[in-house]
Amino acid sequence: MQRKALFALALVAAASPTLAADRITYETDQSFDDVIFGLESAILDAGLVIDSVSHVGAMLERTRSDLGSDVELFDQADVYSFCSAVVSRSVMEADPMNVIFCPYDIFVVSFPETPNRTTIGFRTFPEGAMKEVEAMLDGIARAAIGLE
Repeated sequence: MQRKALFALALVAAASPTLAADRITYETDQSFDDVIFGLESAILDAGLVIDSVSHVGAMLERTRSDLGSDVELFDQADVYSFCSAVVSRSVMEADPMNVIFCPYDIFVVSFPETPNRTTIGFRTFPEGAMKEVEAMLDGIARAAIGLE
């Protein structure tokens, strides 16, 4: 029983959020592929449709030498874009100019300097109605790594 409690505590500590002025991130020791699978599942489980997947890491790596850089930014980096009709309607009824934030994005990255860690996160949003979107994204990101 004590081992289970220690494991659960370690899991929570390993995936506690990092808050920055412009983003919220969670780090996990899960592989990039496992986090991607979890993210896709969490988005679909929420009844949402993935609009696009941007393979940012692959694009930056593919163009690195063409741009004269020797900096390897990511091992892998993808950005998932999707929308929620329910949440979008709510925030846009509060202010139609909230359209600027749609679709919503969650990113998953792994860095060369931390090969056994994967980061999942999203941008923060302004106070007011857009905090509803932030809460939705937080729930999806947490579900993706098994925190919900």
